[in-house]
Amino acid sequence: MARPLTLPTAWKRLSSTSSSGTLVYHSKPLPPKAHLHGPLSDKLFPKGYVVTGVHCGIKKTTALDLAVILSTSDRPTSAAASFTRNAFKAAPVLVSQEVLDRNEGRARGLVVNSGCANAVTGKKGLEDAWAMVKSTGELLTPPPPNSQPSTLVMSTGVIGQTLPIGKITSAIEGLKGKPLGSGFEDWEKAAKAFMTTDTFPKLRARTFKIRDKEYAIAGMDKGAGMIHPDMGPPTSSPSSTSGLHATLLGCIITDAAVSPTSLQTALDYAIDRSFNSISVDGDMSTNDTVVVLANGAAQPEENEIDKETDWEAYEIFRDELTSFAQELAQLVVWDGEGATKFVTVTVEGAATFEDAHKIASRVSTSALLKTALYGEDANWGRVLAAAGSIQGLTKPLEPTLVNVLFVPEDGSSALPVLVGGEPENVDEVRAKEILSEGKFEIKIQLGIGEESAKYWTCDFSYEYVRINGDYRS
Repeated sequence: MARPLTLPTAWKRLSSTSSSGTLVYHSKPLPPKAHLHGPLSDKLFPKGYVVTGVHCGIKKTTALDLAVILSTSDRPTSAAASFTRNAFKAAPVLVSQEVLDRNEGRARGLVVNSGCANAVTGKKGLEDAWAMVKSTGELLTPPPPNSQPSTLVMSTGVIGQTLPIGKITSAIEGLKGKPLGSGFEDWEKAAKAFMTTDTFPKLRARTFKIRDKEYAIAGMDKGAGMIHPDMGPPTSSPSSTSGLHATLLGCIITDAAVSPTSLQTALDYAIDRSFNSISVDGDMSTNDTVVVLANGAAQPEENEIDKETDWEAYEIFRDELTSFAQELAQLVVWDGEGATKFVTVTVEGAATFEDAHKIASRVSTSALLKTALYGEDANWGRVLAAAGSIQGLTKPLEPTLVNVLFVPEDGSSALPVLVGGEPENVDEVRAKEILSEGKFEIKIQLGIGEESAKYWTCDFSYEYVRINGDYRS
């Protein structure tokens, strides 16, 4: 006779049997997120921009679904972007790439809709994206010379559906003659208009200095599912070694003056260490876009920061942009669909940054590991299995040198589970204590080089399945 199936310990803790004998699974309550969004001082937002968010009718509810950001600076506004490498690039991605190419890295506006991705929509999708660019461009004062398109466009939502473009252009035209704002409430409206399954608007702003000159930087992004970005600059081509992609939109706005070439270079550096270093579910999308605008309104008499003429100023700006992008990117992981854990995966001692990044990425997308994290099971074998699956590293892994540790957030001692390729006698009670916290780190030490990389990820829960099982309803 066949033996009855038994549940692993982690599942037993999360399930029970009803009176009818049916197995019932119990989802853990999701962690609170109210602390991740709150009011910001108007003084933190960059000068020379006006923004808003409105409801135009894409979403079935009355939720905000259209955002507009305009530069009002008298100086040329530099623009840079990082786009999905997905072969099925959405219409707004293709259109924004062309706008940047035509204008050699200049743009003064950004329009974003949620509720419909305008992806895989053929010629009609391209026409609609250009219509959004044209309508938003008419809000710019003074208007672009020769009606040259100066607006970038982003969309997010369901793939394969066309936009209700009449509703969108009517809403944009309705903003003519109406003063857009520049305070926290205005930026918050724009951030809310980005949202799809997000549970809070992801908005940040702060000031920074370069040689005692003060500048401001603000940004917003959206994303909770379909998150594992691998974005590149407008001229990048699909890479045979690239990873997965994501439904992730973001914009970063500053009143510093930065040349278009240096702004793009700084963004490329920042993206690899921020948005290209997060994963919720490792799934692919068609719309990933992060845009940066720099209008020079803070110091009107200053020359544009350029890496060729002033490396020191450029490096300060690049590192500030990277730090800010990391903060925005991590908000996406905190809001991962159904997530109960925020997990940092750190890979140290690699031969190159790229090697460390590849391994951290693979570990962060392991469904087996992510479900173990939800069950608070320190199954470090799944960490090793994922890390060891990467091929084509600059220097092959040497198993006898590898250490794996679980590191608590509270600063108490890390828990080694593998040292020099040998398993430790793990204190399972201590392991459960660490994994039961909402935030912790998995550290993998390779011992073959000096480079390191981080990834930010989360666990998989029943709630993730529920959300994505009826996404279109």
